[in-house]
Amino acid sequence: MLSIFDRCGKIPRRRLLTAGGLGLGSLSLPALLAARAARQRAPHAVTGKSVIFLFQQGGPSQFETFDPKVAAPTAVRTMTGVTPTRLPGVHFGDSLSRLSVLADQLTVVRSFQTNNGGHNIQPIVGPDSLQTNIGVHYARVAGATHPRTGMPTNTVLYPAAVNDQVPGPMARGNLASTGPYSAAWGPFIPGGNSQLQRDMKLAIDRNRFFTDRRQVLDQLDQLKRTVDATGQLAAADELQQQAYDLLLGGAVAEALDLSREDPRTVARYDTSRFTRPGAWNKVSRGRKGYYNAQTSTLGKLLLLSRRLCEAGCGFVTIHAGYAGIWDMHADQNNLNMIDGMDAVGRSFDHAVASFVEDVTSRGLTDKILLVVCGEMGRTPKINGNGGRDHWGRLSPLLLFGGDFPGGEVIGQSTPNGGEPSADPLTPKHLISTILHTVFDIGQLRLMPGVPPQLTQLSAPPPIHL
Repeated sequence: MLSIFDRCGKIPRRRLLTAGGLGLGSLSLPALLAARAARQRAPHAVTGKSVIFLFQQGGPSQFETFDPKVAAPTAVRTMTGVTPTRLPGVHFGDSLSRLSVLADQLTVVRSFQTNNGGHNIQPIVGPDSLQTNIGVHYARVAGATHPRTGMPTNTVLYPAAVNDQVPGPMARGNLASTGPYSAAWGPFIPGGNSQLQRDMKLAIDRNRFFTDRRQVLDQLDQLKRTVDATGQLAAADELQQQAYDLLLGGAVAEALDLSREDPRTVARYDTSRFTRPGAWNKVSRGRKGYYNAQTSTLGKLLLLSRRLCEAGCGFVTIHAGYAGIWDMHADQNNLNMIDGMDAVGRSFDHAVASFVEDVTSRGLTDKILLVVCGEMGRTPKINGNGGRDHWGRLSPLLLFGGDFPGGEVIGQSTPNGGEPSADPLTPKHLISTILHTVFDIGQLRLMPGVPPQLTQLSAPPPIHL
């Protein structure tokens, strides 16, 4: 095993190489074993498509996003203005001005209900996913690493993946949960504390690591030449050598290094321009910059997700900011709906719209499915402080890419925006949709050794037009 230090010295053989955090990635030996075994089982069941699940923890309001109710009574009516979209008769909340222009490429679901009114990480991890990150089910079949690039096939991104100055993670639950599977299938978490990160530890000065990524990459190149010259690589066993080859080969590091992206593209995604002083940067839940943390990082997280998918990652979970960033109760910890949508909604609109435009221009709309939702929606009735409280009977859901042609609104809500008026869709349908996107379900069911859980999860009808 191997460690890297920021000074010259002997390389200890019984340490494992780690390169986690901004600009570098890591792989685990258990994952390599699992990946090799899995690819022998179901190589033809994987479609080659990827899913990015943008999880809006806290519960975004359906009224101020994709299902405004401007004609409802005052106690229910959408609190912000609305903006028309390119779809006749369809409006979004006025914080989503860029997405409204792109509505003909989006699929909005207005009959989605999580049946969950508490803060947690459903539906990405919950009873409907068998208490397992959905990406773990994917990796269990596709393999934990891509056979050509070595990219982990399941990744969880927190703001720290693109900005080490943002504290975190602050998810209300374990996004790395592997449920009934081995911990070897746990997701890769750049800048986090996943099993992969614990298996691989980078010993280098933190300030130097984040201020001079190029020098770190140069050190990796020098390390590769050193171990080749000294014969240490030849002395390693087969699995260690695979780990060295994959990490030092650079595919993972390159995908995570945004300095390799066209600066104009990075600038188009950048949401730091939406950060605000004052209330947006207030101390909330004991953390300063509660809202600015999400505002400053969301665009680059989506850009990083696109790069990971291009490099072979099949499932990316984005935790959009701190726990409860969409939790707009208008209390001592949270903003009201109007200020909250100004603080969070505009950066969300910019980030997702930039992603849609970028993926479309690259011809990747059939290759990547973007799923956007939270664990719940918000109450029809506005509370006495100008906020909305927890509500599980109706939640906003946005889909882009994958098998969805766009320009459609699926389902309808009741006039008060409290529940579906007909044909409710649930996380079971969403999870099945995701699995039908990344797998050829017919092929999957014919192959021996397929986990029975996947048959169960893919059984509900997927969301289709």
